[in-house]
Amino acid sequence: MATKNNSKRKSELADKLGDLNIKTPSFNLQEYIRVLRLARKPTKEEFLTISKISILGIALIGILGFIIYIFLTELPKAV
Repeated sequence: MATKNNSKRKSELADKLGDLNIKTPSFNLQEYIRVLRLARKPTKEEFLTISKISILGIALIGILGFIIYIFLTELPKAV
């Protein structure tokens, strides 16, 4: 009974998305298995490079957020 309701909901969703000209994503398990087979563990050098870039990006976003915070809290007090 539950699978019948799920398939009905999926078809209703597909119909609604089709009305909006949006293609529904396919859930082909073989595609996911293929991607997992092609995936590999990164080397130490690749991991360190990705980590450095990620840390730099997070730091830049944090600094930008802090600058915006300062402008929105301290600037009105000065005026």
